[in-house]
Amino acid sequence: MKISGAEILIKCLKKEGVKHIFGYPGGVVLNIFDILYDEKGLELFLTRHEQGAVHAADGYARASGKVGVAIVTSGPGATNTVTGIATASMDSIPLVVFSGQVPTMLIGNDAFQEADIVGITRPCTKHNYLVKDINDLARTVREAFHIASTGRPGPVLIDLPKDVTSGMAEFIWPEEVKIRSYNPTYHGNKWMIRQAAQMITKAKKPVIMAGGGVILSEASKELKELAELTKIPVTTTLMGLGAFPGTNKLSLGMLGMHGTYYANKAVQDADLLIGIGVRFDDRVTGKTSAFAPEAKIMQIDIDPTSIRKNVSVDLPVVGDVRNVLRDIIKGLKEQKGQWGAVRSSWLKQINAWTKERPLTYSFDDKVIKPEFVVEKIFEISKGDAIICTEVGQNQMWAAQFYKYDKPRRWLSSGGLGTMGYGFPAAIGAQIACPDKLVIDIAGDGSIQMNIQELATAVINKLPVKVAILNNGFLGMVRQWQELFFRERYSHTNLDVIPDFVKVAEAYGAVGLRAEKPEDVVPVLKEALKIKDRPVFMDFKVDWREKVFPMVPAGAAIDEMIFDEEKKKPEKKLKAVK
Repeated sequence: MKISGAEILIKCLKKEGVKHIFGYPGGVVLNIFDILYDEKGLELFLTRHEQGAVHAADGYARASGKVGVAIVTSGPGATNTVTGIATASMDSIPLVVFSGQVPTMLIGNDAFQEADIVGITRPCTKHNYLVKDINDLARTVREAFHIASTGRPGPVLIDLPKDVTSGMAEFIWPEEVKIRSYNPTYHGNKWMIRQAAQMITKAKKPVIMAGGGVILSEASKELKELAELTKIPVTTTLMGLGAFPGTNKLSLGMLGMHGTYYANKAVQDADLLIGIGVRFDDRVTGKTSAFAPEAKIMQIDIDPTSIRKNVSVDLPVVGDVRNVLRDIIKGLKEQKGQWGAVRSSWLKQINAWTKERPLTYSFDDKVIKPEFVVEKIFEISKGDAIICTEVGQNQMWAAQFYKYDKPRRWLSSGGLGTMGYGFPAAIGAQIACPDKLVIDIAGDGSIQMNIQELATAVINKLPVKVAILNNGFLGMVRQWQELFFRERYSHTNLDVIPDFVKVAEAYGAVGLRAEKPEDVVPVLKEALKIKDRPVFMDFKVDWREKVFPMVPAGAAIDEMIFDEEKKKPEKKLKAVK
């Protein structure tokens, strides 16, 4: 029996176990949306912008561990997805994005709403397809989900010409996927595994550096076992927050440009650095020639192209992180080492660094400090919320002052640094985890970039909480201007800030405001009571506050600057009332 390409697509999605889709309709995908009208097994969430759809699918994927799915129309609908796709690509998030396309006979003729989305997204997708034959559709969808979710995950785009989705063919589902050129390595080389165990045993000052790959491979349990077995302290990258419990005694917090003093000092003084599911990006390493100068470096990653990409590596281990860690732990247990005694002096040194410069800020009883807001969110949520962020100071304070004890509780744009990511990602996370508390920690600049998704949250009765750290500036850019550009605040004062309470109410959401420190806890508690609508919390915070520690661009990661080193008379800028 022959059915339409649109029907084949929906059957494929159901075969893949998809239950939720994010999207926006348009001319060339109307036949797909028409099938969805009667479909009971799939629920499509209409966002108010295609970028919001892809970010929501991204947040859904990060929170659930499943493949996120988005469907958009051709031309501007497709091009509006590029930022979301690039965001997912940089952070290795599994997505499948379906874009409509003009009929195959019109491709290349500059037809109405035509865009070469395959060519445009080639640099920021793991793979992409243009389906020209309806008989290839089911196989293509099967391959796309396989590629997106295996090996190093990533986004895959499928471009669907209108004549393909409206054409007729038999539905034949390929149960197996065989791609000759795509065979990820899941188990580490046995010789390398033995070498890794020996290096760990011999090291006197080792540090584990855990990244997003630990979370993607569901290896948090193995990481914790390795660290506690061998008494090795653990620092995480921005993407690795939650991979190792932040409240664990062996946790050093985040390292890098805005990492903790003790994490950066430990990495620079270590004799062995074990990179697990990391790619050693520039925000982590700082000046690469001065990074971990005393350490031998081990790198464990499923993507061989990430090995030695940014730093020299002494022992590369290619394989799935969870499998590799299990094998290393097995080898270490056979050795029965006395690691607690060997590393006691190293842990004492790290403890001394922790006491020397803990993460802190100066509390003010007259003005709200943004760090104080994040601390109170942690206390009231008992550390059990899914935290999404935008990008900038809000992101760094959320990374520093909220302790993440579980994976998939931290959703943030790491590699691309996408402002406007957090709110739609929070919507996706809330749909994926309806029983969880989901909070977006945002800035007053970034929240406006996808603020239209308030409608999506209101219509679907999603109780997403948005904590806006409102300082009237593009805060992180202003911080750089103050520290490195002689306080010349060029176009970072936002001047006109909307009344976020009224904006929320205009959409049918709840708006709350805190202007004094004593308002913070009551506002948070009131927001958490609301279960059927999103809430905007407008926190009027100190515009002068900066994120410290900070490693200046081009410096080594132990060349940090601190608040007291930069105190000087502030220019009298009018803070937003």
